[in-house]
Amino acid sequence: MTVRPAWLLLGGTAAGQTREDTRLAPVGTYTPESPMRTRDGVIPGGNPFAATGAGAMSVQVGIGRAVVQGTDAQGAYPIAVDAPEVLSFTDGDALFDRIDSVILRVYDQLFDQGGQNLARLEVVVGTAAGTPTAPTLPASSLRLWDVRVPAGASAGVGGINWASALTDRRRYTVAVGGIIPRAAAGEAGAYDGQYRDNGGTLERWDATDAVWETYRPPELAAQTITTGAVTATGWTLSSFEARRRNGVVQVLGYWTRSGATLLANPNIADTLIATLPTGWRPVVLVEATASNGYGSGAAAIGGDGKITLRAWAGGGPDRTDNALEKDTNLRVSATFVQ
Repeated sequence: MTVRPAWLLLGGTAAGQTREDTRLAPVGTYTPESPMRTRDGVIPGGNPFAATGAGAMSVQVGIGRAVVQGTDAQGAYPIAVDAPEVLSFTDGDALFDRIDSVILRVYDQLFDQGGQNLARLEVVVGTAAGTPTAPTLPASSLRLWDVRVPAGASAGVGGINWASALTDRRRYTVAVGGIIPRAAAGEAGAYDGQYRDNGGTLERWDATDAVWETYRPPELAAQTITTGAVTATGWTLSSFEARRRNGVVQVLGYWTRSGATLLANPNIADTLIATLPTGWRPVVLVEATASNGYGSGAAAIGGDGKITLRAWAGGGPDRTDNALEKDTNLRVSATFVQ
């Protein structure tokens, strides 16, 4: 058997639903769209129901599993297609193109006039027109592919160009709470708080405003420290504070130059000021600003947490040359992402 339905009277065979049918069909995949309706769609995994040209006017549809929703009274039908099937298309219209749809359809004689209890892959023929559109689907069916059939197409004149004729219409479904692996443009969510993967971006459905919103994790509480920085020789710590929130770190330190005046001829020698505590250090080297109210410069903060003054310009209250005078307060500040 190629198309295996579950929970369908007789299961399409005289023997009814077999244990194998039940094992193959996705009986646990139900995402609610309403109190009694299930989101229909293809079950992700590999490339379910892949379509490839199998002839001038025929296409092969691969294996896959899906859920097909009927009316509210019918419920949802789990389906498994365990072998590829080849479907044929009628010749093209003499004047205009048309769009046909490849669908997965359920027949249930308790609810329709088909007089059958089975599921199968079918082609729904569209209407030829100057600007053709995909056909309206019958009840209890799921659209998988649209196929553009050119005007005049037939096996004798080359048939359908499968490289350009196929349009993927598969939509996916998962168990409640799962993340839909692919988003379709304009497709509404099934319930408030549903998640989907939209081209690598996680989105959440807001049922109140009926929009998909980019998911942002809850912000972490800010952390602040005022100790832990190790001051180097030649400096005295006046105050230190570091604040971190969501991976962004702000550092502000005041150190008094207790060692000799640092001369800049023409630039200051690299001078270690302090070392940041573990966990509060940048991943890569960053530049921090430094100033004592008379001159200004830059300090490098490395991944090892060392704050090194390495550029300076300006003098002091008693100097006209470039120098960082003894007993002046040096302010160092930086912001970086860990």
